[in-house]
Amino acid sequence: MSILVGNNGLFYPLELARGADGAMTGVAYPEMLTDVYQAMRAGNRDLADDLFEIYLPMVRYETQPGVSLAWRKEILRRRGAIGSARVRSPGVQLNRDEHDDLTRMMSRIDSKLAALNQG
Repeated sequence: MSILVGNNGLFYPLELARGADGAMTGVAYPEMLTDVYQAMRAGNRDLADDLFEIYLPMVRYETQPGVSLAWRKEILRRRGAIGSARVRSPGVQLNRDEHDDLTRMMSRIDSKLAALNQG
């Protein structure tokens, strides 16, 4: 029997450390789930935590009721995975401030990953 976590992976490294086998959750950066998993399985808990903490603000934002689907779809659109971020009614569309927040968060993820990979 496999034990998989959900809840957007909000506690993913902790759950892996306590015996979870992986995740079955939707996040706009699925490579985070893979990279954290691989680091944990290799016994590099510090790297797993470092990677997870880079993505945590984004994961946390993605769990917000109401805006989560619009947020996730816009990330996937920007990353080239889907052609449209449109959310069907009664879903919300992101406003300008939310787009600006998303741009900033995505940029910070890229910068932090680059710094981690150089270290």
